[in-house]
Amino acid sequence: MKLYTYYFSSAAFRVRIALNLKGLAYDAAYVHLREGRQFEPDYAALNPAQQVPTLDDNGVIVTQSLAIIDYLEEVYPQPPLLPAGSAAERARVRALALTVACDIHPLNNLRVLKYLTGEMGLDEAQRNTWYHHWIARGLGGLERLLTTTAGGGRYCHGDTPSLADICLVPQIFNAQRFKCPLGDYPTVMGIFDACMALDAFDAAQPMKQPDAE
Repeated sequence: MKLYTYYFSSAAFRVRIALNLKGLAYDAAYVHLREGRQFEPDYAALNPAQQVPTLDDNGVIVTQSLAIIDYLEEVYPQPPLLPAGSAAERARVRALALTVACDIHPLNNLRVLKYLTGEMGLDEAQRNTWYHHWIARGLGGLERLLTTTAGGGRYCHGDTPSLADICLVPQIFNAQRFKCPLGDYPTVMGIFDACMALDAFDAAQPMKQPDAE
């Protein structure tokens, strides 16, 4: 199994966590996004969207972090990353995960930030204002979901890490990197701390990757 990854990619971070939680060994291939290696012909042929991560599982090529995690869940189901209980519980976990992956992350990823300071001509302060605004909107909504819907526990849902935690942790790393105020999200940050006490999350963090700069 090979994972095409980049240490600062939140999406690749998610997949590294999932692989670690499932105890799956993999070889890492590093695609330096800031140097534009994702646009090189060999990688673009593997992943036409020219993004990371890409998983190669013995010739089965899967792109997009949540699709990769869903694939891992089907092919390597233990331990599960979704609750074994009711459909409603699994829907809650997916809703929490998608709040991060669809509502927060796309507005603040590398491509968007480069466009803001490039084509749009924003300076660093203006870019950071954009970033902080959408982090606050997104994490505020996530905090409310966590505290007003049934299923809370040590992690996003109950006392076992799930897909929701896999999505949450990389987003908090990004928010910290951009010095976003996080004091208004005590439930979110308590879950983050609980996750980071686990080796599967800690070992996946950006600065512990061999390609970290």
